[in-house]
Amino acid sequence: MDKIFLRACNAQPTDYTPIWLNRQAGRYMPEYHSLKGATPSLDFFKDPEKAAQATLDAQRILGVDAAIMFADLLPIMEPMGLRLDYKPGEGPVFENPIRSERDVAALVVEPAMQATPYIAETVKNICSGLPGDIALIGFAGAPFTLASYAIEGRGSRNYVSVKKFMYEAPMLWHDLLDKLVKQVTSYLELQIDSGVDAVQIFDTWVGCLSVADFDDYVFPHLKKLFDNLRGKAPIIYFGTGNGHLLEQIAIINPDVLALDWRTPLSATWERTGVSAIQGNLDPIVLCAERSTVERQARKILDEVDGRPGHIFNLGHGIIPETPVDNVKALVDIVHEYSMRGMSD
Repeated sequence: MDKIFLRACNAQPTDYTPIWLNRQAGRYMPEYHSLKGATPSLDFFKDPEKAAQATLDAQRILGVDAAIMFADLLPIMEPMGLRLDYKPGEGPVFENPIRSERDVAALVVEPAMQATPYIAETVKNICSGLPGDIALIGFAGAPFTLASYAIEGRGSRNYVSVKKFMYEAPMLWHDLLDKLVKQVTSYLELQIDSGVDAVQIFDTWVGCLSVADFDDYVFPHLKKLFDNLRGKAPIIYFGTGNGHLLEQIAIINPDVLALDWRTPLSATWERTGVSAIQGNLDPIVLCAERSTVERQARKILDEVDGRPGHIFNLGHGIIPETPVDNVKALVDIVHEYSMRGMSD
């Protein structure tokens, strides 16, 4: 069955602008809290039935054109040898962060079907319940972002440990990213083989790097990851605070370049020459009055003016304080307003 999201990924004309939203399944939804209950976060991510239900609930409630597999970036690191926990009020924490040559050498790389078999079951469960015209997006963290979490051990503002590691032990850094590329490649291939239609690579911390450091320490590994996956499914690349890196990222040639809310959409589309673009409403707009949501959404759609290859999304994830009705309204606004514009 024709999936409008995939047509947009391939920069083909569509009858209206497709929309899905980062973190469209999550803490802002009562259904999510009811489903999760007291289940620890890591157990929730690893439960193929609950993770699939969270994915399907969000798509059904919102009416978006694509579902994204409910998971998290970091559990992929657990079978590699890192002890991961999600602590209330603190978020994900690695109890044994990577700090030495011994730590890197100890990391285990193995086929994803052995390392993370629950992901295949989650994808299959989602596919069995997803309408035929709705696409399913899989995802993984980018090598730099995964390495940053693993070295810092938790969230960071200044990235002191990861940058020291990168600058002081460059060969060890490249060994680490080589391992991550292999594991992420296998992880995404498993998702594709299990039924996802496209994959998104999240690089949420990459904006902390200069262009020179990105070129030296990240670009070769990111390019290798894309080369490994090229042609198997459309690849979306999403980073935050990375407007200064987008020309370099465009060289890697993602099928879809996703932009954060700081980045001018049309100008960046022209500047980078990518075929398809995703974004980029500020997620905080969804906390405002309905009229503001409509005005800001229309502003983006007017700017794009029906150009094939645009997928509407937020410039980051939905925050927990967001009213569900505003999210539903955004989906309706994008569908209805873009359909009128494309029929004029």
